[in-house]
Amino acid sequence: MSSNMAAALSGRCGFFVEKKNRFCKMIAARGKVFCGEHANMEEGSSRRIPCPLDPKHTVSEDKLDKHLKKCNSREKAKPVYYVENINSGSTDGETLQQVSLSERSRAELQSLLDKLKSAVTGLQCDVEDSVLSHPVLQEELNNPKNGDSAHKHLKQQSSLLGHLEALGLLGRGRCFVEFGAGRGKLSHWIHEALKTRDPLQTCDDLQLLLVERSSTRFKVDGKHQDTGVQFERLQVDIQHLDLSKVQLLRQKRLPLVGVGKHLCGAATDLALRCLLETQRPGGEAEPPRKRLKTSEPEPPPESGPGPDPGLGPVLGLAVALCCHHRCEWRHYVGQQFFLQRGLGEAEFSAFCRMSSWATCGLRAANQVPVPPGGPDRRGDDEEHEPAEETDAVSGFLPAEERERVGRLCKRLIDGGRLHFLKTRGFHGKLARYVNSQVTLENVVLTAVPSPAS
Repeated sequence: MSSNMAAALSGRCGFFVEKKNRFCKMIAARGKVFCGEHANMEEGSSRRIPCPLDPKHTVSEDKLDKHLKKCNSREKAKPVYYVENINSGSTDGETLQQVSLSERSRAELQSLLDKLKSAVTGLQCDVEDSVLSHPVLQEELNNPKNGDSAHKHLKQQSSLLGHLEALGLLGRGRCFVEFGAGRGKLSHWIHEALKTRDPLQTCDDLQLLLVERSSTRFKVDGKHQDTGVQFERLQVDIQHLDLSKVQLLRQKRLPLVGVGKHLCGAATDLALRCLLETQRPGGEAEPPRKRLKTSEPEPPPESGPGPDPGLGPVLGLAVALCCHHRCEWRHYVGQQFFLQRGLGEAEFSAFCRMSSWATCGLRAANQVPVPPGGPDRRGDDEEHEPAEETDAVSGFLPAEERERVGRLCKRLIDGGRLHFLKTRGFHGKLARYVNSQVTLENVVLTAVPSPAS
């Protein structure tokens, strides 16, 4: 035994973990040598087996029936706001079989390239440089205790708050809906920015709704217990979320602002539908109202006689985009935009795969090596999921040209999203909100109601 620990700590499990070269640190029950996970090492103990609902943990075989009734992974009753596939988009027709780029001939790739260049000709989808910041994060940005990874995320959050401020969206009298919230850091900083504006004023007109499909550890929203500030977390896939049935949003019917930091692939399209296509009673979406200055909180709409008016209006959104290679045609909000250009699902699928060329050649140079076992799915080190290796086509184009083609694919896909926003009465814009040394996925999609609406 080469461990620095000659024996297990008092009250701790006596099982030696060879992979970690130390004893297990979990607490053992009184009078027991091993913790619950290693209880099968006890003489006369029942055999432990993987849980049928979640093999990440084990259970005593003779207690399986009892465990299945209370396991956290058991299927729970669906909440009232869960409406299956409400934001999925078109589900008509059969899904085309996916073909990787490496399986395509040079002639097919060249044909796709010609279609791409034709489609982006005259496309009004410029991406301007707009690196902003917000003073509420300045102290944390200057904190030497924050490592490179934390500093990277703080820069992104600071710029996103800066964009919300510039658009007049960062203020009280509204509800911020954070899609793909993860630990809830973006909502945390929104709260901090609004809390520090006037410490003497209460925040009873501020709501923060966090939407995340995964069970997330180390959530920061649980630390906010300020009187009047309403934090609520929904564990649900955006695909199945009906905002009009969320009780928090119906209480005061505050205007809505959608936010998100790196909504991977189709999650962006699902969030746009969830926010802008939620049906009000009567079947029609309520038109957005004129935005007020951030110093003038917008009062909640007056309630009057008649049917329940449902949700408040949507004031705007700011969503950091990423992982276009994970977009799906059935969820994509820009289908009409593609069809108008003579393109369909086959071309869309190919362009999604080609979009990975924009970052796959540079990602290795800009990122810290991934530790053995890979990062957590929602870890702070990396939000993005890599493209498939089968989409790397060597020798077809020079590396610089492949990168340029990848960016064109991203802009074409985002062009469809801008077109969708325009049809819903919003003016959308793309901007590089941080430099590429912070993250290669550095484009934010913002939108506010069009002047005409």
